[in-house]
Amino acid sequence: MNTSNPYQLDTQDIQEPPLSFRGRLTHLGPGFILSASIVGSGELIATTTLGAEAGFVTLWVILVSCLVKVAVQLEFGKQAIISGKTSMQLFNELSGPRLGQAHWSIWSFLSLMILKIIQIGGIIGGVAIIATLIFPQLNLILAAYIIAVMVALMIFQGMYAFIEKFSLTLIALFSLFTLYSLVALQATDYMIHWSDIFSGLRFSLPAEAVGVAIAAFGITGVGGDEIIAYNYWCLEKGYARKTGPYQPGDQAWVDRAKGWIKVMQLDAIASMTVYTILTIAFYLLGAAVLHRTGQVPEGYETINILSEMYTQALGEGVKNIFVAGAFIVLFSTLFAALAAWTRLFSDIFGQIGWINYLNQKHRRRSIALLAWILPLTWATLYAFLQLPVVMVLIGGVITSVILLFVVYAALDFRYKKVVAGIESSKSYDLILWVSSIAIFMLAIYGLLKLM
Repeated sequence: MNTSNPYQLDTQDIQEPPLSFRGRLTHLGPGFILSASIVGSGELIATTTLGAEAGFVTLWVILVSCLVKVAVQLEFGKQAIISGKTSMQLFNELSGPRLGQAHWSIWSFLSLMILKIIQIGGIIGGVAIIATLIFPQLNLILAAYIIAVMVALMIFQGMYAFIEKFSLTLIALFSLFTLYSLVALQATDYMIHWSDIFSGLRFSLPAEAVGVAIAAFGITGVGGDEIIAYNYWCLEKGYARKTGPYQPGDQAWVDRAKGWIKVMQLDAIASMTVYTILTIAFYLLGAAVLHRTGQVPEGYETINILSEMYTQALGEGVKNIFVAGAFIVLFSTLFAALAAWTRLFSDIFGQIGWINYLNQKHRRRSIALLAWILPLTWATLYAFLQLPVVMVLIGGVITSVILLFVVYAALDFRYKKVVAGIESSKSYDLILWVSSIAIFMLAIYGLLKLM
């Protein structure tokens, strides 16, 4: 099988989908790359900050954020398998005004992604802070640039298989450590009671927590840019290539497409289960420890304050373990984000007409160049601002806006790109509409509150 160019479909690459649950498990992966990018910015920083500021009362925001977006993600994954087209190719086929070769939504998305660079600048700053805790002789700004070079080298020639395996490895150990800390907290003065949990399920939103809540909604779970990136990981995993090019009236193709869509659905739901559990764990730690002690992560002290969630549960001796774990989990976000962003921007450039994204040589050259430009830009932004939490939360608000574009596109895909034999069920349509309305209402409500 020719696996060198997953963005071009060939009948020689066709492979029958697994029929058993166990067989499908062996083909998971794209959703867990998203998890690696989610855990650092969303869970470790934004979620704990929300818990620190609001306490348990906004637990419902985290739950809704994690659960409602997966239906939109599934629509992007389904379109990747059916069409074999990239996200920006699909955006470029939407109806509406165009500027040059590209649809207005592509230009808007490009503008938002440029603004969103500030968020990853905050994350690279968080990693740099941790690096200076481990190596006190390091200058903070120098550490940010060293981290930028490290992640650039890893993505410069990083192919899908490496990205998938490395992402899974980075988040696994720290996730287990976090869950253990939450359980251990129950033996301390910061134990969580059922009344605390129920207070967070009453759908109330204190005015002072609106900004952080909307940012957390944008970042936690899959964000707008991550939903769009899911398309690339499904393609590079080979779901579309193994399905093969669409042939009208070909029942064998319909059966293969349905089979690989089931694999993709399991991938998305499995990863959603993992990041939802982790997000809740991070939030509860922030609410139980930081809110009760009146500490909110901010500036250079961000990591020291976050470490309180673990030292209060497990003792001062675990602080070094937390620091190492925090480095891993934030670095995983940089790694997965850079892998996705190099593809996103390259695809945008392809639709604008600057490169041919489907040409393997052009695509790899663009990805390699952006692998250096983006992290060095992130480091430079942090060097000027040095406010990692604020930078991440600003990115969360921008992500909420991106989600509006994603919902619009997902509904267009559902009703204007219907393929005979791959019709959606009524229950799927209901979930998609509930998800879309929830995303739209929360995003608009939050943006109006911030004005």
